[in-house]
Amino acid sequence: MWTNVETWAKRSPAKQQLREQIWGILEETGVAVGPAFGNIPNFAGADLAAFHLSRSTEWQSARTVKCNPDPPQIPIRLRALYDGKILFVPVPALTRNFPYLKLDPKKLEENGVSFELAATSEGYMIHGERIEFEDVPALDFCIVGSVAVSREGGRTGKGAGFADLETGIFRELGTILADTPMVTLVHSTQIVAPEEVPMMEHDSPLSMVATEGELIRIPASDTLPAGVNWDMVQPDQFRDIPFLATLRDRLLGNHTGGGQ
Repeated sequence: MWTNVETWAKRSPAKQQLREQIWGILEETGVAVGPAFGNIPNFAGADLAAFHLSRSTEWQSARTVKCNPDPPQIPIRLRALYDGKILFVPVPALTRNFPYLKLDPKKLEENGVSFELAATSEGYMIHGERIEFEDVPALDFCIVGSVAVSREGGRTGKGAGFADLETGIFRELGTILADTPMVTLVHSTQIVAPEEVPMMEHDSPLSMVATEGELIRIPASDTLPAGVNWDMVQPDQFRDIPFLATLRDRLLGNHTGGGQ
């Protein structure tokens, strides 16, 4: 299994300490479904969190949805397909030479592919349409995975930086706009004080947090990153994500008139 957990942990020891605390609580209380440590943790009540999120007007009006590939988001990916939404999902860990897959529920039905299968990372890797970042249309709704969040919109993932990187790329491309909802689904025990998950310049704050018990709405932030801060991208990300350097050069070339 692909992993760089020790490398990710060194980027922010304070955040890693918080992650380990949350992972420990989830496992000790029996809330975790499967192993929590090193993962975007699955949790008991993920289906209820998906239900609360699905009742929002933003979800109901969305036609294009981006969602992270982790197990706790299977229920919301499944709801997206049953609701007739076009679903865009990244390759887990972005380790292939293509970054994204497109799931069109109409095409899945035509091909006899069950939504239950397509909602899993294994299923969508087989049955999804391979696409590039530039092929993803304007997104109406974005879901990211989290280990810990605050009610003020702060979040930390498992430390790999995939969510911030993807969001930054989509902001540069105009695929994600300032008013595009940024949402996560977590267990209520993953909510911490705001000072425990401080927002950095390149972080995109959350718009909503769905838990097993409620939907938390967060006031819009006055400051949002415009795109990727390439100086913050780590050497291991360039090493392990096959297309990243080429994509960076292409995006930066666009900013300078095609690199002339």
